[in-house]
Amino acid sequence: QAAALQIFASVGFLERFVMKDSANGAEPGEFIGDFRNGPTGIDFGWDMFSDEQKYQKRAIELNNGRAAMMGILGLTVHEKLNEIGMVADLPIIGALK
Repeated sequence: QAAALQIFASVGFLERFVMKDSANGAEPGEFIGDFRNGPTGIDFGWDMFSDEQKYQKRAIELNNGRAAMMGILGLTVHEKLNEIGMVADLPIIGALK
């Protein structure tokens, strides 16, 4: 109970005071989730890219996130198959025990 409250409070603090689109009085970012204007002001060169490069890099990041979600879903499905007695026979490593 106390651990869940501590996690909730920590995430709430970060969402409310740290991770804002207009952190520290800066202008809002170019798109939702653009947190480059954090407390340190570190940019890592995003402003040097052309609009086409920015679009391509955002698309790559979205696809990587989707692939990660599918991987986690696959792991979850295999875990649940083992719980109900089905053997998940994987092509590379064989059956999971």
